[in-house]
Amino acid sequence: MGSVKKVAVLDYGSGNLRSAERALARVGADVTVTADPQVALDADGLVVPGVGAFAACMAGLRAVDGPRIIGRRLAGGRPVLGICVGMQILFERGVEHGHDADGCGEWPGVVEQLKAPVLPHMGWNTVEAPEGSVLFDGLAGQRFYFVHSYGVRDFPLAHPAGPPSPLAPPMVTWAEHGDRFVAGVENGPLSAAQFHPEKSGDAGAQLLTNWLDTLD
Repeated sequence: MGSVKKVAVLDYGSGNLRSAERALARVGADVTVTADPQVALDADGLVVPGVGAFAACMAGLRAVDGPRIIGRRLAGGRPVLGICVGMQILFERGVEHGHDADGCGEWPGVVEQLKAPVLPHMGWNTVEAPEGSVLFDGLAGQRFYFVHSYGVRDFPLAHPAGPPSPLAPPMVTWAEHGDRFVAGVENGPLSAAQFHPEKSGDAGAQLLTNWLDTLD
């Protein structure tokens, strides 16, 4: 393990920042919770958390110039990790209570209500990670902690079977609650998890460690 990695947790009024901060610190990161665009741009890794409604998160994100910060980091190949609604806002749009809201548009896809007999999907669930996943390395069969009623049920860019190409599409991890939904994405410098690694015990700590290990 090289030098300590500097990680910024983007504070855009979405709450749940301290548990993310603590979990990252526990696995050895030097963590700053910040709304300062320069600090967010300069960090080795940027974590975008999120709880609550998609549209409210997007409004908060725009208020701190979040979409531009995320876009600039990705353009420079600099890692970003979205968590829960922080994953959802990376997609094109969200539909909640019949209202459409634009997301960051890093990936095509719609965040919509899960088709499940019980919502929210709350508690521990297994995931189905693709072969070659870095985030889920060493985590086969582990359970992660979810709290959500919305998700991405169709990912048009998902990685096909077979060996990855140089321009590999995103690697997608799926989970099931009523039907299948996206539980994680790995796409070059952009990674995301629908569940809460910071509330997922040892498995979540291992996933955060795996992500820290990808930071330069």
